[in-house]
Amino acid sequence: MILFKLRCAAEHEFEAWFRDGAAFQRQAGRGEIACPDCGNSMIEKAPMAPRVARQDRAQPAPPSPAQLRHMLQAVRRHVETSCENVGDRFAEEARAIHRGEAEARGIYGDATQDESQALADEGIEVARIPWVVPNDA
Repeated sequence: MILFKLRCAAEHEFEAWFRDGAAFQRQAGRGEIACPDCGNSMIEKAPMAPRVARQDRAQPAPPSPAQLRHMLQAVRRHVETSCENVGDRFAEEARAIHRGEAEARGIYGDATQDESQALADEGIEVARIPWVVPNDA
């Protein structure tokens, strides 16, 4: 639904809801919209500013250092349990997966900044994850 500000030929302005812009055009073209003040059915859209939704709710506070560390540890646990560690063969294995020469799967390992950039330049998505020490280390 969309709210339009409308104006009749007698310059009275009013608002009305429509399913979409096309619904307004159809109804106005058939004379089905009438001014509530004078009944005039010669209606056009009046200039209006868009209504921007405001978010009055307070924004959540950023995580504390301890919470952030806990989240990064959870990411590490997830990666270690669901992906294969290919060590320093990361760039080579990522290329093989990208080319369909190796089984598609989640991998992690070590890559230099230059290797990571070369992979990105080849269209291979990679991400560096802060590898925090687990609690039990």
